[in-house]
Parts: sequence; structure tokens; C-alpha cells
Amino acid sequence: MNQDTERYHRLRWWGLAAISVAVALIIMDSTIVSVAVPSIVESLDLTTTQIQWVQEVYTLVFAALLMVWGTTSDRLGRRRLLVIGVVVFVASSILCAFAIDGTWLIAARALQGVGGSMILPTTLALLNATFRGKERGIAFAVWGATIGSMAAVGPVLGGWLTSAFSWHWAFWINLPFGVVVIIGVMLCIPESRQRDAGRFSDWIAVGTSVLGFGLLVFALIEGRAYGWWEATDSAPISLGGFSVIPVLFVLSILVLAALVWRERRRVAASKSVLIDVSLFRIGTFANGNITALTVSLGEFGLILSLPLWFQYARDMNALEAGLALLPLAVGSFLASGSIQSLSKRLSPVQMVRLGVILEIVSLAALALLIRPDSNLWVTGVPLFFYGMGVGFATAQLTQLILIDVPVEKSGQASSVQSTSRQVGSALGIAVLGTALFTTLRIGTESRLSDQIAADPKVGELVDAVSTSAGALIGELGKNPATAAIADAARDALTQGVSVAAWVAVAALFVGLLTTIPLGRRAREEDVPGKVGETAAPDAASHRPGAADSTTADGSAP
Repeated sequence: MNQDTERYHRLRWWGLAAISVAVALIIMDSTIVSVAVPSIVESLDLTTTQIQWVQEVYTLVFAALLMVWGTTSDRLGRRRLLVIGVVVFVASSILCAFAIDGTWLIAARALQGVGGSMILPTTLALLNATFRGKERGIAFAVWGATIGSMAAVGPVLGGWLTSAFSWHWAFWINLPFGVVVIIGVMLCIPESRQRDAGRFSDWIAVGTSVLGFGLLVFALIEGRAYGWWEATDSAPISLGGFSVIPVLFVLSILVLAALVWRERRRVAASKSVLIDVSLFRIGTFANGNITALTVSLGEFGLILSLPLWFQYARDMNALEAGLALLPLAVGSFLASGSIQSLSKRLSPVQMVRLGVILEIVSLAALALLIRPDSNLWVTGVPLFFYGMGVGFATAQLTQLILIDVPVEKSGQASSVQSTSRQVGSALGIAVLGTALFTTLRIGTESRLSDQIAADPKVGELVDAVSTSAGALIGELGKNPATAAIADAARDALTQGVSVAAWVAVAALFVGLLTTIPLGRRAREEDVPGKVGETAAPDAASHRPGAADSTTADGSAP
């Protein structure tokens, strides 16, 4: 073991901490910005369309580019691309903080999406290349817990920064954390890349991937605004009264099918590819990605609906709503801390199943118990166990997906895994959001049917409540003349949370069923009692067959 190798081995856990901060950056940023939007709107005088794009352009760019950067990291260097991604992310955050109008802010948010799409798959690839055995399970547990907990911590931090300082600090906060990531990764994580990868020439696949996933995610996040079948009155574009969304879905499927066809032909011809489709012959990789997509669909139901319920049905401010979500973060952290001891008794697949079952039970309990006047115990206890479920399922599922993937393919495999989760999340937000807001509209209308028949203005207010996703409830409740409308909307919003939770339960149950083909992992790394070794930062440390194709060195990018 040379001097650099020994240093990286000794500092590997500090490297894990730096990678976790990098993951926290991109997860936390989206929730912080959501909380800061009202202040941004007031400061920059954003239009309705600009408000929508400030939040959605990041997700769109992020999802469209994930596949591209995974393959790039294998060739360019995983540590190098992570550092570049953090630099892009922090620089674009600074541009966001200096924004003087909506166009500037939207462009900077798009650039943030580019940086974020570099960071997420690269962090996974680095963990896969750096850790082995039980230590890899611990590393993935920390990675998964970071995702779950930061989704809950973000609103708290965003609410505090916005109220105590200004919305600009929702972006400035990324600067010090970005510096910590760069220093930590450079000092504590060895570089790794695919050796003798050859010249990359699959640029058509790059464009096809970006177009296909871009169309798919755009259709999912814009479906409610444009209409899923018939065009809404506010839809910017329509096709003779019909929505463009079904057309975009069909186009995305055709484009992605063409991508798979092209990549299969290039793999058969031994040409460079964006994504090696032969990876899907690995059972744990193929089946694990199906599970990741379906589980992600269900997991994001709670994150979408409960913040709205806390703020609009319970009249909490953004900071209070964020604090009410903290039990989720606590449960997620506790789960990650217990994975090492549980791994002596449970295989990774069993821990994934345990996590998904905890999520199902927690969401079902919430759906049954929640009322418009429920106290925080009613939400806090299910949130805690839900967080534990996320902590168990997310990390161990990631480990399962990558466990049989050769190290030299880590970047590609990580990008596929990240894309599966992102598409699942977008699908979950679309499906569960539709369930939530449809129930809000129909429930409010049914509770006020007599008043709507007697006074058309009541119907207009009900439409306004539905369009605002419940944001007008508090204002209507302050006026005695419209208090009844507010009460009906609170009841309907609560019912919507319950319906969305049941839909999430159904999705998670399907996800649980998809774990059956994964079997019970019993590799050497997973057998209780075996002590995993950290990967040495040299070629010999990789799995058999990888030594000739992967290099891990200590050189700076």
C-alpha cells in the first residue's frame, strides 16, 4: 500500500461525509427554494408562468441530463466530474442570488440543474468504487439517510433563512457547503475512472437521451397545468381542445425506444455507448431499478401533500411546517445508524422489504387518522416510522442495484439508478398530485353544492381555492362571509391528503412485490460475520475482471 493509498484508506469516512454534503446540497436546495418562492415572487414581481418555471426548470434539466453525466464520469474521472458539478452548482446558486428578474433566475436555475445532474450519479459511483463489503452497506445507508432527512430539513432551513434574512440566502447557503465538499473530496477520496475507454462517439445517443427523458419529465410535471387529456383553459398550447401531454408521452416513449435499439446495436458492434444495455442482463440491476421506480412513485406522496396540509389546513408558516416534518428526518437518521447491526441478521433485500413495509404501514395509519384538527402526534408518529422506512429502503436498494455491477461501469449504472428514481418521483408527484388536487376540488364543491347553486360567486371562489392548491384557504378563513368556504376546503384538503396517502400505499405495495425477483442476497460481502474491506485506490482492488479496465489513482483532476 503506497502512501497515497494509505492516506485515502485512512480518510475514507471523511470522504463519505463530504459526499453526503454534496448529496444534501441538491436535495436540500429544491425544498429550500420551494419555501422561498413567495418572497421571490414579491421581490422580483414574477408572473404565474415564471413562478412555475423557477421551480420546474431545475427538475426538467436535472432529469434529462442524469444519463449523460454517469457515462461521462466513467471516462473523465468520477471525482473530477463531482468537483466540476459542485463548482457549476455553486456558481449558478450565486447567479440565482444576484437575480434581478424572472428570466435571469430561470436561466440560473437551469444551470443549477446541470450541476445537480453531475453530482447525484457521481456520488453513487464514487461510493461504489471506494467502499467494499459491509462498509459499502454503511456508506449507502448514510447516502440514503441524507436524501430522506434533507427532504425534511430543507423546509426548516428555507423557512428560517427566508424569514430571518432574505430569499437570497436560500442560494448563498450553497457556497460554504460547496467549498467543504470540494476540499473534502479532493483530500479524502481517490480518483477513479475507466481505463482505455477509447474515444466516445455516441453523440446521437446523448441527444436522444436528453430529448426522451426531457419530454417524459416535462409531460409528468406539466400534466396538471396542460390537462392530461382535454386541454385546460390556462394551457399555453392545445390541439383542437385536446392536451399536448398525451402526444409528449408517446413521443418520449418512441424516442427512448429508439435509444435502446441504437445502444443494443452499438454494444453488439463493440462501439462506444452512452449506456451499456447489457447491464440489464444483471438481475439485481434490472429488477432493482424496477423496484426503485415504483417505490419512488409512492415515497414522494407524503413529501408533496403534507407541507400543503400543514400550511393551508393548519395555518402554519413555512418554518413551522418544516419543523412538523422533522420526525421524518429523525427516523431516517436512526435507521441509517442501525443498519450495521441489523445487517448481521437481515440481508439487504430483507431490509428493503422492512423499509417498504414500514412506509406502507405509516402511510396507511396517516390516511386513517388524519383530520382537519389533528394534533402533531397524529402526523409526527407516522412520519417518524415513515422516515425509518425510507432510511432502510433507499440505501439498501441502492446497494442491491449496484452490487453486481463492475466498478468500471459504476457511473453508467448510477445514472440509470438515479434516472429511475427521478422518473418515479416525477410520476409520483403527477399521480399523487392529481389525486390530492382533484379531491380538493370535488370535495369542496360537494360540501358547498347548495351555496354554489344559490350564488355563482361561491363557485368562483371554490375554483380559485382549487387553482391555488389550497393557498387561499387562510385568507378566506379570515373573512366571516367566506369562512364556510374555508372550512369546507380544509375538510376537502384533509381528505385529499388521505386519498393521496392511499394511492401511495398502493404504489409501495406494488414496489414491495417487485422485490420478489431480487431474492435473498447472500454474496460474500453480505454474509453476516464477514468483514468488508475498503477498496484500495488502485486497479487491483476492483472485482475480478475489472483490473484491466479501471484505474483509481490519487491524482488531482
